[in-house]
Amino acid sequence: MLNIYGEYAPTLDKLLTQMMGQFKELNQNYEAQHHERLYEHLRGRVKSEKSMEEKCQRKGLPLNEHSALRVNRDSVGLRVVCNFIDDIYLCIAAIKSWDNVSVVKEKDYITNAKPNGYRSYHMILDVTVPDKDLDGNIPGHYFVEVQLRTIAMDTWASLEHEMKYKHQIKNPEMIGRELKRVADELASCDVSMQTIRQLIREED
Repeated sequence: MLNIYGEYAPTLDKLLTQMMGQFKELNQNYEAQHHERLYEHLRGRVKSEKSMEEKCQRKGLPLNEHSALRVNRDSVGLRVVCNFIDDIYLCIAAIKSWDNVSVVKEKDYITNAKPNGYRSYHMILDVTVPDKDLDGNIPGHYFVEVQLRTIAMDTWASLEHEMKYKHQIKNPEMIGRELKRVADELASCDVSMQTIRQLIREED
């Protein structure tokens, strides 16, 4: 079977490199100006062909470039992990100021956590690239998914995924309640740390 990304696969790699570069430059500029980093970790990936094919099959979509690049909008994904909640919203403001990016969709799961306790800020971006897109346009447009979290949110989400999806849970209701409790405790810690930082800054 042909690559589900077709001739556009190399462009996805270049798009990931381009976006990683923009985020790294953002962090460097912020650090030069404020003497602290805007985010702590940055991870990015192009979704593997196998994962994209499986996602299309789950959604009943044909295995083609249109499904992979237009119907699904996470072929390229980045995760930005910040120390503090306020830094997430500073990152979001910076993203919205970039000339080559427009926001297609955003979901604030920090202000409005999912029922299971999951917290994160999700954005779907339309990014302009020098290469051809699916419609033959040059410059082209491609979707990028960005998730922004604090370290606490990222730790919880990673552990929750590890435990729930890699093990046969005998008492899912109890485990779900405990995970939700821990998520709420971590969220409270995030708010407390934010307050402490603000108090320290006011002393300077």
